[in-house]
Amino acid sequence: MEEIKKSAEDFLNLIKKSRRGKFKIYIGMSAGVGKTYRMLQEAHNLMRNGIDVKLGYIETHNRLETNALLEGLVLIPRRKLFYKGKELEELDVQAVISLRPEVVIIDELAHSNIQGSKNEKRWQDVLEILDAGINVISAVNIQHIESLNEEVKAITGVEVAERIPDKVLALADEVVNIDLTSDELITRLKEGKIYQAEKIQTALTNFFKPEHILQLRQLALKEVASQVERKVDIEVPKTIALRNEKFMACISSNEKTAKNVIRKTARLASYYNANWFVLYVQTPAESASKIALDKQRHLINNFKLATELGGEVIQVQEKNIPIAMMEQAQKFKITTICIGKPHVTIWKLILATNILNELLKNISASDIDLVILS
Repeated sequence: MEEIKKSAEDFLNLIKKSRRGKFKIYIGMSAGVGKTYRMLQEAHNLMRNGIDVKLGYIETHNRLETNALLEGLVLIPRRKLFYKGKELEELDVQAVISLRPEVVIIDELAHSNIQGSKNEKRWQDVLEILDAGINVISAVNIQHIESLNEEVKAITGVEVAERIPDKVLALADEVVNIDLTSDELITRLKEGKIYQAEKIQTALTNFFKPEHILQLRQLALKEVASQVERKVDIEVPKTIALRNEKFMACISSNEKTAKNVIRKTARLASYYNANWFVLYVQTPAESASKIALDKQRHLINNFKLATELGGEVIQVQEKNIPIAMMEQAQKFKITTICIGKPHVTIWKLILATNILNELLKNISASDIDLVILS
């Protein structure tokens, strides 16, 4: 009976997938590379080819060249809301679904909706529209991708608040990089094509430094290359049988270390288009009655982060951490275990080394890889 039920569910999911709209995302290394401009160009091209295309939400930032491309395109009226005494506008999801264009352009995928909206984030609006069978073209900057948050912060010194889960990118049927050299981008900035005159100097001395742009450009190129690899893995027939990769991030209650391990494991799994898990082993010292409240809060936040990034959380109670890790690795057919680098204090290093030695001894007879993440 279970097999019949699973078969029926699989077929239903296949039907839903076939009815779902196609999803295209333009990625850029920063504001001003031309994502919105390219989407509007594509909208005109689609119209010339007889496709019913409408603008669900577009943000031109009053750039003259971009504004000029609005002429001749149909803009779906935005939803108006009052928030803190001001009238603000948002994407009208229901209007898009009711009008049912073949293609809808929706800018700024990482945008946070005004309080009181049905969905907290615009990417959730987009998924709803895709599920209604409408094709969507959208855009996002590389710094808004969740698993790259720490890398972007290290490069720019700025932590970006508005982020999209990596699973949203994984749903895209096509990911396109809008690329410019740092010199071209800085020239556009100086010519006033990105920000107004009073903001240009501040941008040049902060986010738009050549070394920052170069590093962000590298991230964008690597991300799109990773998405292409994923698409090849899914769509190109395999001539040889490859190992079905599965990753398991093993975390402690340490907030920062765990967060880094989760994000880096998510990146690895994304690159291999693989399933991944997060394992937390609760020892007697961290039982429900003994664990500190701040550690408990850190764990909950990290479990939430893992889920948002597409991972599956596993929690087990066990005194011996290496044994628990191996049991869960065998149970879920894990191919790669990811752990954080031990903290370098003598006592902690000795303890961590004992755990590491025991883990190495346990996996030496298996076909499981071990990755130690900084």
